[in-house]
Amino acid sequence: MLTSTEIRSRFLEFFRKRGHAIIPSAPLVPLNDPSVLFNTAGMQPLVPYLLGEQHPAGVRLVDSQKCVRTNDIDEIGDNTHATFFEMLGNWSLGDYFKNEAIHWSFEFLTSKEEGLGLDPNRLYITVFGGNIDAPKDDETYAIWTKIFEDAEIKGERIYFMTADAKGKEPNWWSAGDSGPCGPDSEMFYDVTGTLNLGMTKEEYMAADDRQDVVEIWNDVFMEYLKEGGKVVGKLKKQNVDTGSGLERVTMVVQGKDNIFDTDLFEPLLSAIKESSTGNWDKKAARIIADHVRTAIFMIADGVVPSNTDQGYILRRLLRRAVGKANGLRLNLKSLSQLVSIVLQKYNGVYPELVLKKEHIEKIISEEETKFLQTLHSGSKELTKLVTHALLSPTVKKPITGQDLFKVFSTHGYPLENSIEEIETVILPALGNLSLSSQYFDKPQVVIDFSGEMKKHQAISRSGSEQKFKGGLADNSEATVRLHTAHHLLLRALQLVLGPDVHQRGSNITPERLRIDFACPQKMTDEQKEEVARIVNEKISEDLPVLKTEMSLEDAEKLGAEHEFGAKYPDRVTVYSVGPASATPENPKLSERFSIEFCGGPHVTHTGILGKFRILKEEASSQGVRRIKAVLE
Repeated sequence: MLTSTEIRSRFLEFFRKRGHAIIPSAPLVPLNDPSVLFNTAGMQPLVPYLLGEQHPAGVRLVDSQKCVRTNDIDEIGDNTHATFFEMLGNWSLGDYFKNEAIHWSFEFLTSKEEGLGLDPNRLYITVFGGNIDAPKDDETYAIWTKIFEDAEIKGERIYFMTADAKGKEPNWWSAGDSGPCGPDSEMFYDVTGTLNLGMTKEEYMAADDRQDVVEIWNDVFMEYLKEGGKVVGKLKKQNVDTGSGLERVTMVVQGKDNIFDTDLFEPLLSAIKESSTGNWDKKAARIIADHVRTAIFMIADGVVPSNTDQGYILRRLLRRAVGKANGLRLNLKSLSQLVSIVLQKYNGVYPELVLKKEHIEKIISEEETKFLQTLHSGSKELTKLVTHALLSPTVKKPITGQDLFKVFSTHGYPLENSIEEIETVILPALGNLSLSSQYFDKPQVVIDFSGEMKKHQAISRSGSEQKFKGGLADNSEATVRLHTAHHLLLRALQLVLGPDVHQRGSNITPERLRIDFACPQKMTDEQKEEVARIVNEKISEDLPVLKTEMSLEDAEKLGAEHEFGAKYPDRVTVYSVGPASATPENPKLSERFSIEFCGGPHVTHTGILGKFRILKEEASSQGVRRIKAVLE
């Protein structure tokens, strides 16, 4: 039986032998697409190349891309859904098309020597049936028909699929309202082992509904361009985007009926079960395993818990895992003890996980500690609220979204935890569930809570816009000097606190600079003194400050600091500080003290800055610290 590691390796090697360059996974957080929080598919980091830009590795690529999807978070714990997953993908950028892609898909799935060795008699195929934008895909249907005939596979097993009653196109793929798109062909596998003689289309659709067949591969033939939700024409080059989820393929290859019994999750779940001292809840354990694994990869890619964007998702996952662990009464000091188990599975594939092990454990442990305090105070307040509402001797009061938002805003107790505790703990304890349910309208509570949250966010945004403009207030001499000092400060913080410190916001006026940066705890006096010493040392060295234009790719390879999740053009400007011998003709970027993506302006050399002094270091938000400083 193949392990998940062997499956990944076989996939990459299979396509390498067929002229594909193996490329590394992009980070979970998209570097140049602030419209999405995470890479959710293998094609996302490659969109520029699918639209015609040349990829430095060539026209045939293969990879295993790290992905996170949160739209199915409520499904986690079932047989097939995972928040973090790896998408195996092979790509043709204007090179081969349908015939080669389909033949290689079939060969890898069924070959015992080079592929997965799956039974071809258990394969079922769906093909695009046509819509107003494109005709049905007769070519793909014909290719599959010939493959099955040559392999002497009997029975009906290839189906044209068209839009359902809700307008959903089952075999048409696009990244959104704008971008490359096209028909696809999906491969399904009979996980029961009883459907090897073929089925009618109606029988197949019923089997799909029962999850007796599971999708394991998807060949997308990108030949169209969509703008504003409409197909506007064909792409200059035809592309192939193949996707196969490692977790799901591993499940099929290892003969399991769910992803959590595979070697990707089994060691983690065994550790959770061994440490559980409460009533065993299989779904809760699966949620813990999924969320901890996802958190590890997020933190390794630079995400820290916060109340916005990627940090909010991380916080939600960790807190949900902590809540479930609390219910199972795990005999662990912290969920961070599970990190080493996950790393054992991935250390040969993603060595950065091992390098950041201590940082990952620290972030998880600190967030867990904070949330356990929240759980205690929030649960106490919630019980008081519900009991008072439902057991009032006079008039019983319905529990509203406004009530739960108050618990959230006062105690930080998430809506998800409130609902779960009301439904599984408080209402059953009160006994009369039929009476209690009349006063807890869950869908309306969610709607009302969301409305309160939007009002709160609007007020917060309005206040912050009035308080801070963000960036540079002006281009005065004083502001420009502080801007350069800001670059020195960020680098000094990284040297003192660690490489995972990154800017999360800034504001510079003629009077002072302000920087918000990712850091889970308050700085010590010694750390602040050391940061100030480094900055002043670099000022006294009178280092040159140089502006250089280069490609985005080259700037990223140099490790130039840039805004988290921001979108940058193909050519960018970077400002470097040092070394002393650097000149505009030879900036010696590999020897610099500091380098950042930046539009300027800056001073030409650090010696004119004056003395740097930190005024204040304080919390900005959860996991983010703030420093205000001046030049004297």
